[in-house]
Amino acid sequence: MRHLAWVLVLSLATGAACAQPQVAPSARAQSPAAPLPAQAAALPEWSPRTGDAWVDAVLADINAYGRRYPDAFADELARYRGAPRDVVAALLADPAWTPGDVYYACVLAQAVGRSCRYVADEWQAHAGEGWGALAQQLGVKPGSPQFHALKDGFADAYGRWGRPLPPASAGKARTDKARHGNAHGRNHGARKPAGRAK
Repeated sequence: MRHLAWVLVLSLATGAACAQPQVAPSARAQSPAAPLPAQAAALPEWSPRTGDAWVDAVLADINAYGRRYPDAFADELARYRGAPRDVVAALLADPAWTPGDVYYACVLAQAVGRSCRYVADEWQAHAGEGWGALAQQLGVKPGSPQFHALKDGFADAYGRWGRPLPPASAGKARTDKARHGNAHGRNHGARKPAGRAK
């Protein structure tokens, strides 16, 4: 069914492209007819290969968010992930990098106590192996406390963005933090401070 949907999307896009006058590539990128960020994020060529289907789905969603809101995206990485803004800007300007790749490089760097630039350089050297292989080389094993903390960080970012996390059906697992609603900035189940009874 998913394959059929892609065929339909591609055939509609091809038909629409044939019906439009030919435009220079730079003008097409700024044209209202250019692909929407969500469509570009969903292209099958990009696969982060983190080893966790849900994380892969979240990174694909981050691609759409980062393309649509580049300033808020860069703010998140600078303020909460310790990534220098110039490093984030340089990576986003490189066509080999997607917002999802930039985000994962910076969160992985924070998890292992390295700089985002260091992890980005390692990724460039080993990109064909996938993010999961690089994470393991850096000491973040699937199912480890570091890996679960990294996944919990998605909920924090999505809460700041006011954006719902992709559903659990997009992958095998979600963190308890995200599953119980903290992804939206609510603190369900937390104890209220003791105060005066009314």
